[in-house]
Amino acid sequence: MSGPTPPPKGPQGPQGPPPGRLGRSLMAWVVIIGLAVLLMTFLNDGIDSPQEISSTKFWNYARDGKVVGKVYLKESEILGTLSDDVVLKKGQTRKFRVKIIHATYRDLDTDLRRALAQGRSGAQVIHQPTGWWEGLLPQLFVLIVVFFVIWFFLFRRLGQAAGGGGFLGSFGRSRHRLVGKEHTQVTFRDVAGIEEAKDEVTEIIEFLRNPKKFQRLGGRIPRGVLLVGAPGCGKTLLAKAIAGEADVPFFAISGSDFVEMFVGVGASRVRDLFKQAKDSSPCIVFLDEIDAVGRRRGVGFGGGGHDEREQTLNAILVEMDGFESSDQIIVIAATNRMDVLDPALTRPGRFDRQIEVPLPDLRGRLDILKIYAAKVQCSPSIDLHRLARGTPMFSGADLAALVNEAAIAATMAGKDVVEQEDLEEARDKVRWGRAKRNRLVDEKEKLIAAYHEAGHALVQISLPDADPLHKVTILPRGGGMGGATFALPEKDRNIFTRSYCHALLCVCLGGRLAEEMFCDDVSSGAAADISHASEIARRMVLDWGMSDKLGFVRYSTDPQKQAFTFDGKDYSDKTAETIDREILAIIERAETETRQLLEANHDNVEKIAQAVLKYETLTAEDVQRILDGQVLDKPTVGDLITREKQKDAAPQPAPEPEPDPAPGIPPPLPEPG
Repeated sequence: MSGPTPPPKGPQGPQGPPPGRLGRSLMAWVVIIGLAVLLMTFLNDGIDSPQEISSTKFWNYARDGKVVGKVYLKESEILGTLSDDVVLKKGQTRKFRVKIIHATYRDLDTDLRRALAQGRSGAQVIHQPTGWWEGLLPQLFVLIVVFFVIWFFLFRRLGQAAGGGGFLGSFGRSRHRLVGKEHTQVTFRDVAGIEEAKDEVTEIIEFLRNPKKFQRLGGRIPRGVLLVGAPGCGKTLLAKAIAGEADVPFFAISGSDFVEMFVGVGASRVRDLFKQAKDSSPCIVFLDEIDAVGRRRGVGFGGGGHDEREQTLNAILVEMDGFESSDQIIVIAATNRMDVLDPALTRPGRFDRQIEVPLPDLRGRLDILKIYAAKVQCSPSIDLHRLARGTPMFSGADLAALVNEAAIAATMAGKDVVEQEDLEEARDKVRWGRAKRNRLVDEKEKLIAAYHEAGHALVQISLPDADPLHKVTILPRGGGMGGATFALPEKDRNIFTRSYCHALLCVCLGGRLAEEMFCDDVSSGAAADISHASEIARRMVLDWGMSDKLGFVRYSTDPQKQAFTFDGKDYSDKTAETIDREILAIIERAETETRQLLEANHDNVEKIAQAVLKYETLTAEDVQRILDGQVLDKPTVGDLITREKQKDAAPQPAPEPEPDPAPGIPPPLPEPG
């Protein structure tokens, strides 16, 4: 058994106090300093300060013998003490100060001595010339003491916590998170769905394990690896797995951690990060969200100018150029904005290897679901393959959230294991939002939604080129969705054929046409369908060359080029009219076929609509039974609610009365709580 883990070296090691203890110590000293200042103010206010009296009253006191003790004579001021027989008001002191305006200092001294001699109080006159610094010295002394106390107990402590850089030196230190070799527990077993990316980084792991193997033939391993992919695809997880497989330390920092309010701090943090990485080599430096500091430089690409972000980027480029062939440091960066990165960052010698981390395919989603499902208590009857088919375009983070939401739902329902229905509901919740089961829906709106979804379902299940139907529901969800018809793709599609696009258009138009045919009206519920159909038809014409009249030509404009042009198109107005007519013709062709299909299945659409009104949710098997002429035999939502009410209202059996104790035997005493 291994011994205790040694404390880490460096600024976080035993040389300095723990962060929590340091924070509590600083807070204690701040409180002590505040109390000291308050105490000094209280004592200063408590000292008897001389009261100000008028010159007329002073001369009267002097002639009457009511000024005693030492009388301090200054150039324009007299300080002294009144005798005990002077009646004072509450809060006044016997020490006094009086401003005297006299011709000369000698005349003032003569008049003062004459008045005191007349009063015969025995007061003694003491000359005290006033310097310009005399009034400033006490305040200056107090300020010096307070500053020394604050510096000694506060700034000195912060300087020790910040290391050799002092108090302000902490801003220039890197804010990375260091994961040691003993704590790097993520391996390739925890990463699924990105097998191609895992294969590409295998040689990096081999280099970190055995660098002499590559130096034998003179090869140089890429120093920078750029992971590109959509959010949630597993870029950070892949970087951790590389460190875990190679058994090396892992320095992780975000691009936004380099940027600070002080100019030059980002570059200082970059230098500090790479210095510590070289001291800990072999290691991996992971820069997450590199686009925060690695955006394209120049006017028009971020405002221009030599700002803090450009200084940080320049520091990263210089540090990566300073790597020696013997430095076993791999810099891995992650971004989902490859288009905005500076070309100097992606040139050979820096981040010269770019690895795409795509969204998982069907097999990848199945493997990811197996990893996360193994961490929760699942029923043996769950079908993860069916769930993977119903989650196209889901990222690894989405699938992790799906399994977690299913576990939470099963827990709230009081179940012992996670069942298939929990996973299905969690998938719909993650993608489209929570079902609003308690929302009051107008009966007419509910009827329109039922025929709308019935039209979608019939077209979806009837067309052979469309994806298989999964379920249809009229339960409203987030985003203003009044109902939905879900498909269950059999495979991931990398290309779209013309027949498949035509089937998609027909499915999109089925809801609006069903409203028109069965409700004698149309509603705004088809807004999303219209937008989707328009986008498909436009892509067919502009990007995919599926128009016979326009031919094999791409008419869509590059978004980057569109920003520098005025009209945003590279074709004539006559061609634009032809494009509009072709888009409309494609949609009209799909509309004609969909209308004929709905008219031929008028009774089936009516049956599906009535069934979805009754049960609110129908599976693909339920819809197929309706089309086959069978009768659905399952409880409705109202039946389930009635059963729950009857179960709650059922009278509970009365407890059996306890037998009376035998005569003469007292009843048992209650047990203490």
